[in-house]
Amino acid sequence: MYIGGMEYLPRLLDARFDDLVAALPAVSIIGPRASGKSTTARRHAAEVVHLDREAEALAFRADPDTPTADLDAPALLDEWQMVPEVLGAIKRRVDEDARPGQFILTGSARAHLDVATWPGTGRLVSMWLGPLVQRELCGRTADAHFLDVLADHDPRIFLDAGRQADTLALGDYLELALRGGFPDPALRLTGVARDAWLDSYLGQVLDRDAAMVGNVRDIASLRRLLEFEALMTAGVFTEMTVAQAAGVDRRTITAYQGLLVDLGILDLLPAWQSNRVSRLVQMPKHHLTDTGLAAAALRLDQRGVLRDGRLLGGLLESFVAMQLRAEVTVARTRPRLFHLRDKGGTHEVDIVVEYGGGRVAGIEVKATSAPKGPDGQHLAWLRDRLGDRFIGGVVLHTGQARVPLGDRVVALPISDLWASR
Repeated sequence: MYIGGMEYLPRLLDARFDDLVAALPAVSIIGPRASGKSTTARRHAAEVVHLDREAEALAFRADPDTPTADLDAPALLDEWQMVPEVLGAIKRRVDEDARPGQFILTGSARAHLDVATWPGTGRLVSMWLGPLVQRELCGRTADAHFLDVLADHDPRIFLDAGRQADTLALGDYLELALRGGFPDPALRLTGVARDAWLDSYLGQVLDRDAAMVGNVRDIASLRRLLEFEALMTAGVFTEMTVAQAAGVDRRTITAYQGLLVDLGILDLLPAWQSNRVSRLVQMPKHHLTDTGLAAAALRLDQRGVLRDGRLLGGLLESFVAMQLRAEVTVARTRPRLFHLRDKGGTHEVDIVVEYGGGRVAGIEVKATSAPKGPDGQHLAWLRDRLGDRFIGGVVLHTGQARVPLGDRVVALPISDLWASR
């Protein structure tokens, strides 16, 4: 299929999105700017309205009901947050006529979270679309989801030598992480052009989008916060720590972090809680949603990352989180992602996957090519406390070995996340 004269690259959410458009009157796609939301939505659209173009927005701003009623279905309202009044018009239209496939909306996540402009509860179903992930780039969107396989089987199923994964080493994974997943730099740009695109993206987010979405008084402070979040991606820290590092007061930090979340740049992975495990921290783990942006914010190449062990581990973990977050939206088992850390700092699990019925799996990310038993010790600790509720644990590493590390704990290459299966 060609969209806008270019061949369409299938996304993981395509099948779910197709089903929702066929069954519901209004569906929206949210996520960071330039992640491919409009391209994905246009596959269904009979008519497209670009509300970020003033000439097209004028009529909808003056009287949203009349032009909305005249659209050919399915109608795509692109960047709808530029004219938030269209939500009310869609609500009224859907209340009168609930036929499926009438409206598709794309826009910023912030607008969906703004209670003042949100009449769509129960009428508009949203899906998250982030940057491209490796399964999409490798053309393996039809394969079973890693998180579904983990839920359905003993993790030893991943040890099958017949599974076909990419053969990658640490430098290869870093190259993938530094490239990121935004379609332009991931698919067609390299070298200086890719760096320039990512730098420009960050500049527009900070200078234009942030001002449009939130009350930003100090762009320099917002940039310092973004740089800190990039440096500490996959970290857990207090607002006071961030405030001191960025030189901004605590209330401003809270507002600016919320703004980065709303723009789809920052993901706060919640802390997992259980009555079977005591003294767990409640602070979220901070991930930049695209590792290419993290590297761009710090102006670092692969050599610079390799000089900083903390940043190396954080980028690899955030890269894995990117891959898994894309699956959460569409996985049959409807998993939720958390992290775990106890207050003493003795035990932590990078990603806790919680399924229905309280079943839990754990994922650790290690920058090692030769995983050994101690690499799975935190997963074994969690297993021993959860008993039968613990499905399994996976240590994802930068080597090529698939090895057992104990009862229900295995070590796998990171590339097994998008391996053919």
